[in-house]
Amino acid sequence: MRRHSLAITTTALFMAVSIFSGCGYSQEEWDQKVRENEQLRNQLAAQRQANKKCESDYADALAEVEDLKKKLKERGVNIDSLSADLAQQRKALEEYKRRAEQLDAIRKRFELLRSKLQKLTQLGLKVEVRDNRMLIQLPGDVLFDSGKDILKKDGEDILRQVATVIRDDADLKQREFQVAGHTDAKPLAGGQFRDNWGLSAMRARSVLKLLTDPTEKGGGGLDPKNWSAAGYADTAPVATNDTDEGRQKNRRVELVVEPNVEEMLNLNSLTTP
Repeated sequence: MRRHSLAITTTALFMAVSIFSGCGYSQEEWDQKVRENEQLRNQLAAQRQANKKCESDYADALAEVEDLKKKLKERGVNIDSLSADLAQQRKALEEYKRRAEQLDAIRKRFELLRSKLQKLTQLGLKVEVRDNRMLIQLPGDVLFDSGKDILKKDGEDILRQVATVIRDDADLKQREFQVAGHTDAKPLAGGQFRDNWGLSAMRARSVLKLLTDPTEKGGGGLDPKNWSAAGYADTAPVATNDTDEGRQKNRRVELVVEPNVEEMLNLNSLTTP
């Protein structure tokens, strides 16, 4: 390439000499053209030198990259797997962001539900989250006489007020609830219920019946399709059964708000102030 360029330059110079000689240019003009040609040759040489250095630097850089890959491989680091790990991390981060947004949406729905049920605390009832479920706790001694499943008048009045709060809220009345009956650990001495399982189940039934009976019949007017009942006897205490105060707390009926499918996360993590 260099010999070819030099031949071209020499030929051009020869032609220039011939032209200049034939046309009668002065010595000064001739010298100017020679200087210009020399400058062009110097620029060409400088450009070739710069290009040679770039090629050398590129080759050195490639060698350094290969050397680095070799050292990383010796230390057990695979560049290909490292790139794959980074891609997995990016995917995991995107999934985390998506779940964080989902959790935030659930948190907002949970806070809205809790604010609606908070109205019931004005009736002296307790609203809390236990075992990943939100529930309304009704004192058993206010609802029933000892060993009975027939609601007392005060208990009926409280349940009608609870039904009114739920019935008047478009969201709450569409939710599913379970009425859960609980007793203390003192065994029943025979009777129609035979044991605490029977007593807790029948008390839950009595509460369920009043809540879902039509309002014109003195009931709460709630949709029975959204309600169920269960008796837990003394298997889920909230206090000790060794004291009268503890046993009184354990004798209770709870209205449990069944979580929707999209709420199947740990609600206890959302209740931290």
